[in-house]
Amino acid sequence: MQTIKLQAAVIVAVALVSACGDGATPPPVANAAAEGSARQISIPKYSAEAFYETTSYALVGSAAHAFSADGKSLLISSDDTGVFNAFALPVEGGAPIQLTSSDDNAIFAVSWFPEDDRILYTYDGGGNELNHVVVREIEGSNRDLTPGDSLKAAFVSWNDDGNSFYLTTTERNEQSFDVYQYSADDYSRELLYENPGFQISAISGDGRWLALDKPRTSADSDVYLVDLHSTEKEAILITPHDGNVTQSAYEFTPDNASLIYATDEHGEFYQAWSYNLETGEKRALLAADWDIQYVLYSKSGRYQVSGINADARTEVTITEIATGKVVELPDLPRGDLRNVRFSADDENIALIVNADDSPSNIHLVDLATGTATQLTDALSPEIDQSHLVVSEVIRYKSFDGLEIPSILYRPRGSNAANPAPGLVLVHGGPGGQTRTGYRAMVQHLVNHGYAVLGANNRGSSGYGKTFYHLDDRKHGEEDLQDIVYGRKYLESLDWIDPDKVGVIGGSYGGYMVAAALAFEPEAFDVGIDIFGVTNWVRTLESIPPWWESFKESLYDEMGDPATDAERHRRISPLFHAENIIKPILVIQGANDPRVLQVESDELVAAIQANEVPVEYIVFPDEGHGFRKKANQVSASNAYVRFLDTYLKGEATR
Repeated sequence: MQTIKLQAAVIVAVALVSACGDGATPPPVANAAAEGSARQISIPKYSAEAFYETTSYALVGSAAHAFSADGKSLLISSDDTGVFNAFALPVEGGAPIQLTSSDDNAIFAVSWFPEDDRILYTYDGGGNELNHVVVREIEGSNRDLTPGDSLKAAFVSWNDDGNSFYLTTTERNEQSFDVYQYSADDYSRELLYENPGFQISAISGDGRWLALDKPRTSADSDVYLVDLHSTEKEAILITPHDGNVTQSAYEFTPDNASLIYATDEHGEFYQAWSYNLETGEKRALLAADWDIQYVLYSKSGRYQVSGINADARTEVTITEIATGKVVELPDLPRGDLRNVRFSADDENIALIVNADDSPSNIHLVDLATGTATQLTDALSPEIDQSHLVVSEVIRYKSFDGLEIPSILYRPRGSNAANPAPGLVLVHGGPGGQTRTGYRAMVQHLVNHGYAVLGANNRGSSGYGKTFYHLDDRKHGEEDLQDIVYGRKYLESLDWIDPDKVGVIGGSYGGYMVAAALAFEPEAFDVGIDIFGVTNWVRTLESIPPWWESFKESLYDEMGDPATDAERHRRISPLFHAENIIKPILVIQGANDPRVLQVESDELVAAIQANEVPVEYIVFPDEGHGFRKKANQVSASNAYVRFLDTYLKGEATR
């Protein structure tokens, strides 16, 4: 389960390595799906190992230094070793240089130091989300800047001078993220802000202003400012409004004159507005017929980068602020642009290109020459890229006529004479979004003959605030019907076997799988529940302490356990498991702090009592989302093996 539906522009679905700043030219709709209807195409079946031998790459966050002090290397995270570690990627080409050597806990790079080759990185304990922030010294030693057993820490940003940086930590009470300023020289620190219960968003480069978000409900939130140079350090509301308006901070402008923030006050979608820190004047900055996902700047302030969530794909625009001209990038492979990062001198841009049939690769753009160089080759050499499938964005009608935007993957060679079994894929959230882009799990399933329909049921982000809130306190009810009608849509396609359709999902999507099998027991032929909620009563009473700042908003959407326990019990599959009559595979991480293992343990035991086929896999070294390649391979193999047995083989409606 993702934390909460707060801001589509800020909190979207939790990804294993999130790409802050997705964006791309949309791929063509015509794809392997269309080709399959015309003729049989012989495509080899690749192993899960082949798909997961694809290497994952991610650049560090926009508030960090992606380029080294000498400009010769990029700081990246990669799972090339089987577990995520930090690497230095030479901008002139060549293999990444490994900087950390974890073989158990995933390590994610955070930032170069501005003046030398030290780095910051973060890790947790086997997926328990209790992150620490560590400095790696030039000679290779490591120093934990946030020691402790039960705290959660995070990097915020550097100051303009590069002599200090800001971290948050819950060490005081395990709930509130207090802000500390650390010396880049000796790592001494000062408590800047004792947080009474806000979400920390951004700190201005001059260290004066702190931007805070405060969700009141899932549909109403505000932005506050704190003058860190004042004695009182009082949080001042800067977004007063009437009615329900969702707002959150993006970042401060490089000149420390304005705060850029998101708001849906003026329409269905998030717009970007600026707030002048001296005068309090507000003005519209960017608006579109979709959500503005993000706004960021090059360090000098010369360039502005923005991303628009355009129908599950991101459109990126880079603008030279002084002239208003849009920067024309050189020819890049088709796909979404992600992680756009500028060098300190604004001469180079590092970015990631990701597409359905091409995993994330890092490219370097030389703005002076207008040339681009691909620095990585992520796809496994065993896989022929032309054998992968490009998705199609489609819409189908639900029970009440509401159109459900979705992403459809069609196996090569499927047609009326050779129909494919289908899967309805449900995203996490509940306010996540299934988007285009490479997913090893999906490509593995499609390669083995399964059509996948990624349904963006009501309550998904990216389609306007009205659509976003249609599932509030209706979870497992109307949104579940959207998933059931996803099956009906698949059945309407002549290249789908109407008697072989299952449902699969993770996190909130895993809940929807169990709910579908419990409340609509004849709707699907099989289900795959990946760390899904089964008992809302327990889950909402056992949220991690660091969710305290938005607990009220979570309860507003899902219901307060103190008053809505009866409804929570009614929509919890665990208490209706006797209705489950179709085979199910359940996958769980033992260290999951969001969906506790006991949720899956109890569901499996209850289904076993029905004498229904149930398979159960627990990964002892994973949390909410699997980070180790070996575990990802095991899970993906289990999905295909289960489906081959119970959907292609034995299952009947």
